[in-house]
Formats: sequence, structure tokens, C-alpha cells
Amino acid sequence: MPQLAAHQLIGANFSFQHFPFDEVARTIRDFGMREIELWGIAQHLDLFHATDTRVESVRRVLADSGLSTWCFTPEQVLYPIDIASGDEDLRRDSIERFCRAADICAALGARYLFLTPGRGYENEAPQVAWDHALEGLAMIAAHAGRNGVRCLLEPLQRFETNVINDAAGLRRMLDQLGADNMDVVLDTVAMATAGDTVAGYVDLFGARLAHVQLVDGTPSGHLVWGDGILPLGRFVSELASAGYVGKITFEPFGNGCYALDPIGAWTRCLNAIEPYLNRATVLA
Repeated sequence: MPQLAAHQLIGANFSFQHFPFDEVARTIRDFGMREIELWGIAQHLDLFHATDTRVESVRRVLADSGLSTWCFTPEQVLYPIDIASGDEDLRRDSIERFCRAADICAALGARYLFLTPGRGYENEAPQVAWDHALEGLAMIAAHAGRNGVRCLLEPLQRFETNVINDAAGLRRMLDQLGADNMDVVLDTVAMATAGDTVAGYVDLFGARLAHVQLVDGTPSGHLVWGDGILPLGRFVSELASAGYVGKITFEPFGNGCYALDPIGAWTRCLNAIEPYLNRATVLA
């Protein structure tokens, strides 16, 4: 069966939010990984408490565990951060916080800043939220570029955003942005709920498809591999067949229960993906 290179699989602190960050870093290292998607959650590195001192502390913890940061993913759905908000003050503050996030990426040596489109008021014309998101993303991407940082953009499910919900909308936003430092994310739950496919993402984005969040669902849910109905093995094989060279990780949230035993949740995912990884391929 087609396989991805083992080094394409990276760790993340998803489901580990109730554990100290140094313990999380050691756990990811012990999983055998060298890179991390760093979720910017409270108690680890959220945008409301990310002082220079805190950023340096996180950088040292990662370095001590032999980990580098592939992308920094500030929490931006649950927290009061919304780059497309109809509230001008919240929108402006959110954009400023994400420009700060780009500075944090540079300090951590992260390649990418992970972005989502925000959401507008439900009683406004969709174009209003779209225009706000477009403006905010352009400002953040420009600031990131000045830091030598690239950006990732992910569509979300409809209950999470009223701006970008599918691959076609993501392509439209990418084209209107015209930012040469903006790549895209494939989240398997968002893809499935939108009726999109791996082949469709590959066709629409080619080499700009740089990051995959592999999660099971029914089709929604962000579940551990095997707790849902999605054909994750087939998705991974399709990525491998298409010559995908980006990174892939897990994002198990579920109903919050995975946070009670994140090591168990991740171990199940790691065991499930193992047959789809080529351990003979070494990182140059």
C-alpha cells in the first residue's frame, strides 16, 4: 500500500491541555517525534499570556526535548479572538494578537503560523464577514512575511465559521489574498463534512497543501482513529499516492474525554497509522 515517510508524522499538544508543558514535550519526544504543531492553549502558550519570558521558556522546553516547531496554532475558535468579527474593536484586537503570534513563530523558529478565517455576524450579508476575513488575513500574512514566517489557512465546519467551509471557498480566499506565503490545511473532518475529497484538495492546491490534521468523525467529532466512521487509512494512502510531502498530525478533541488520558488517545492513533508509514525513508 502507498505509504508516507515516517518523518512526515509530527506531534501536537492537542488533548494535553491539562498537563504541564514540559511533560507534554517529553511525551511527544518519547513517541519518537522531532517536530510539533504547537496548539496555543492556556497553560501552554496562549495569546493572552505570551510574554517574551513565557515564549522563551517554551522554546527552551522544546529544545531540551529535541523538538522543533512546525507550526504555531493559537486557539482561535473557543477564545475571544475573531479576525472577521462584526465588532470593530474585537476584530482589530484579534488581528493585532495574530501579528504578535507571527512574532512568536519567529522567536520559536516555527515555519508556519496556523490561521482560520474567523466568523461574522449571522444576520449580516456573507460578503461582509468575507471582506473582514480577507482584510485581516492579508494584514497578518504581510506581518508574518516580514518575520520570514509562512501561514497556513484551514476551512472550518459551518457551526465554527460562516466564511470558509470547503475547499472551493479556501481556493477562492487564497486567490483573492494573493499572499505568496500562505499555504493550506486539510482537516479530514472538515473535508468530510463539506463533501470534499483528498483528490480535490490535491487538484486545487498542489504543493500548497502543506499540513494535514488526521481525525476521525461521524463525520464530525474530531475523534481518535477508530472511534468514528471515516476511512482514515484510505485518506492517508491517497495522500501518499498523490506524492504529498507535507506534515500530518492528529487533533483528537472529542467531547473532552481524550484530555483525561491523552497518552492513551495518541497511542491508539499512532498504532493505527503505523502500517501507512515508511520507516525506511530517512530525513535528509
